[in-house]
Amino acid sequence: MTIDLNKFSFDDCRSALAGKRVLITGAGKHGGLGQAMAFASAMAGAESVGVHFRGSYSDGLETVEAINAAGGNAFPVQADVTNTSDVWATRSHVIRRMGGKPPNLLICNSGLSESGYLLGRAPREKEGERPAMRRARARQAFITNLADSTRVVNTKVDGFLYLTHLWAGEALHFGESLQILYISSRQAVEPGAGVPGYVLANFGVLALPQILRVNLGRKGSQVTSSCLALPFVRTAMTQAYADNPKVFGRWQPRMLEPEEFARAFLSLLAHPAQTLNGKLVQLDVSADPSAGEGGITTQWSEVQMQPVTTPLV
Repeated sequence: MTIDLNKFSFDDCRSALAGKRVLITGAGKHGGLGQAMAFASAMAGAESVGVHFRGSYSDGLETVEAINAAGGNAFPVQADVTNTSDVWATRSHVIRRMGGKPPNLLICNSGLSESGYLLGRAPREKEGERPAMRRARARQAFITNLADSTRVVNTKVDGFLYLTHLWAGEALHFGESLQILYISSRQAVEPGAGVPGYVLANFGVLALPQILRVNLGRKGSQVTSSCLALPFVRTAMTQAYADNPKVFGRWQPRMLEPEEFARAFLSLLAHPAQTLNGKLVQLDVSADPSAGEGGITTQWSEVQMQPVTTPLV
């Protein structure tokens, strides 16, 4: 794959990443959100960028090589974030590659989704299909679909929890500040059909900043965290829906390109970490006719999810 890092270079956003030691999970896949954030971080002058991947080692190593060839400082981190031993084993490697200090910006990202199935519905019946064949097909679909969902939930919930526990603890041990960004989805608040595990996992992520704040207590100012609810960005995972406005049309006039998301990502990081602490922020995309055909503008907004109680009659 030909990688053009110049698309991720924004001179007006360089101050957001100056001196940052960045660790991004799920950052090795070509065309993915994690890779876009890794490129943007490196081109904005981050001190170091840890590019995490699990199975996509070929893409991941090419990502690291591209960043270093452009004058950045990136290194690979291969691990299964759902495995506690694997996560712990990355500790010394990351700290060593970051000059003896832990990351001060941790981005918990995952590019996993599901192949798509409607929760609570069995596969449609086929004309002339024997009952035994129908039962076997429905059973296999049940197993396959839930295996997809389990993988997504484990990565988003378990993986993000493990990473938080490890790197928040290291930040306190080293006396360093740490900002954590959890990548979620607007589907966590406005669910879509066909991706129940993905929606459930992204909704669970929303609780992590509050859980962390309560557990850190007085040291809560040293480690800050927030959730990012993202709309559709064109990646390998969403490419199939790029021309289907029924899917993405709820939130945006067209899909964002990875470099457009990268600019919005850097604009968010320009805000002080304490300003974002504990918040759920949503990326809004609006049509901008003044920018020509397909022109858009992006804006971050805070989403407040406050419980409302009413008597049960």
